[in-house]
Amino acid sequence: MLQISPTAFRSILILQTKFIGDIVLASALAKNLQLQYPGIRITFLCEAHFAGFLTAHGIAAEAIPFSRAMMRGSPLERGRELFRMVRTLRQHRFDMTIDITDSKTSRIISGLVNAPVRVGYFPTERPLSWHERQPANVRMKPFGFGKRHHLYRYLSPLEALGVDLRVRVPAIRPLAFETARALALLARHHVRPNAFVAVHAGASFVGRRWQPERFAEAIDRIAGETGLRVVLVGGPDENEATDRILAATKTPVVNLAGTLRLETLLALLKEARLFLGNESGPMHMAAAAGTPVVGLFGLTSPIRWGPVGVPSISLRPSMPCDCVGGDLCRRTDPSKACCVWRLEVDPVVDAVLELLARTEMVLEAAV
Repeated sequence: MLQISPTAFRSILILQTKFIGDIVLASALAKNLQLQYPGIRITFLCEAHFAGFLTAHGIAAEAIPFSRAMMRGSPLERGRELFRMVRTLRQHRFDMTIDITDSKTSRIISGLVNAPVRVGYFPTERPLSWHERQPANVRMKPFGFGKRHHLYRYLSPLEALGVDLRVRVPAIRPLAFETARALALLARHHVRPNAFVAVHAGASFVGRRWQPERFAEAIDRIAGETGLRVVLVGGPDENEATDRILAATKTPVVNLAGTLRLETLLALLKEARLFLGNESGPMHMAAAAGTPVVGLFGLTSPIRWGPVGVPSISLRPSMPCDCVGGDLCRRTDPSKACCVWRLEVDPVVDAVLELLARTEMVLEAAV
């Protein structure tokens, strides 16, 4: 076992090259490290689109970006991007690297950066090939602290390092000027804070998106029964789903999908009375902002990926799933399975009304 001297730590590199939901969950790891090692400089290696979000909210002092498009390009493009990343990272002379991405590429990077302390999973998520090696000299469990949620995969380094777990869930405070921007945007559409449901109908794969027509029916019923407004959020590549909702709903809906930067989206989600959406990055952002969540799940298990830290209800059709996706569906891959399509509208509306009633009592008790 490597003997670790915490007083020698000045800088830590966290390799988190996945998506915004993973970034949000990993923010709890960064916060615990900041509390354990006051004055530590934490750097993230992340996709370029998330760099500003990390540094603006104090999750990292610096974010070194990479291009996902380049890493998915030709061998030459991948080689150039990898060389650029490693050269930049080595210049920082990190005292520790923590690889929570656990991919072939992240292990290569961790080995080439060659910090004195290198934390990595053992066993790895996918068994290593005969020609691969795990460069870590501090090995962490696949899930830390005896837990099953994926949050504890990203908190596992703390257990391996002997660091106390003080912050158990992500909590990200919106920036003041982003809150002002979100409030001004809501006022422009005549929407009051805490009087709307934020709806996210997107996801990375069409099979993980609950049908837009069912979202539209749920929106009509929720608005009709509660009087709450509805605001659609999402990325610029999710216009098809939002367009189909707008075409099917009878309720006036504010469509902000594709118009908000991540920092403004977080501030807007903080002002929502409730979030309704597919299992996705914005779902985890809403939870980190403190907003109650109704999450819609397919093959992905809510036990491992459900919202944490806020009142929530996670809905998932009964399993095993009778396939409804045909040739589109890859049944063993949660990111490419269509099980969420089996969710009916009634339980979704019921869950929203139940969570609204439950959290209304909490709000009244706090007044």
